[in-house]
Amino acid sequence: MIIVWSIVMYIGQVSKDILKWPRPLSPPVVKLEMRTNAEYGMPSTHAMAATAISFSFFIATMNQYKYPFELGLVAAFVFSTLVCLSRLYTGMHTVLDVIGGALISAVLLMLLYPAWDMIDHLLLTSPFCPLLSIVVPLVLCYNYPKLDYYSPTRGDTTTILGATAGATVGFWLTNQYTAPVYASKSLELGFPLITSRLVVVLARFFVGILVVLLTRWLMKSVVLGALGYRYKFPIRDLEARRRLEVEVPYKFITYSSVGFTATVIVPLLHELLGLK
Repeated sequence: MIIVWSIVMYIGQVSKDILKWPRPLSPPVVKLEMRTNAEYGMPSTHAMAATAISFSFFIATMNQYKYPFELGLVAAFVFSTLVCLSRLYTGMHTVLDVIGGALISAVLLMLLYPAWDMIDHLLLTSPFCPLLSIVVPLVLCYNYPKLDYYSPTRGDTTTILGATAGATVGFWLTNQYTAPVYASKSLELGFPLITSRLVVVLARFFVGILVVLLTRWLMKSVVLGALGYRYKFPIRDLEARRRLEVEVPYKFITYSSVGFTATVIVPLLHELLGLK
């Protein structure tokens, strides 16, 4: 699902900056979201992501868990539809933007689905996975289409590809080396007083969120500090942080660290704390 999400989002973001279709004019549209005014509109990446995530989750789980097929299908359709309608309600996209985004995701899902098992196998077992998972997204980010003015699309795309790269390396490492460690009883500290399943779930969630946020804060500070020293700019200089040579490594390293932490460090910490 993470791989599908990153592919869909990259194609959507690049398509926006190649097609350069403007967002709906205001008025008559009332725009409730102003941060993305600098971005183009076609296709709606929210519609693409909602369609890709909901239906890939449904396809991946329909044979793994016992729930009615019809219920899963309706849930995926309702979720993606609500997100699509929200983009119209907030005034950020036209109907054509939304329909185009949903259709692009549907086509990509149909093309990618036959290769899912092969992709999973290669990502978990190939010795080249860590190298390719980092190099390919970095090349794509550095070669993102250039615009006449700054747009957050490149930064957002780098964030997505960075998180995917870190998570992919994390999944590979877990499959190669750390799975036996997680199963080892000698590492467990344990909390015998925690017996309620709900309490354990909440503890896992808050521990994970805390570690991920700390990782993001630490890596953001370290990487921006190093880049600021290298290119001679203060950390709080927003204009400098928008430059290609700063934005791409800063966001890629920060969010690949977040992805790696979420898939390796957090599960290992859960095992150490006995939060299973």
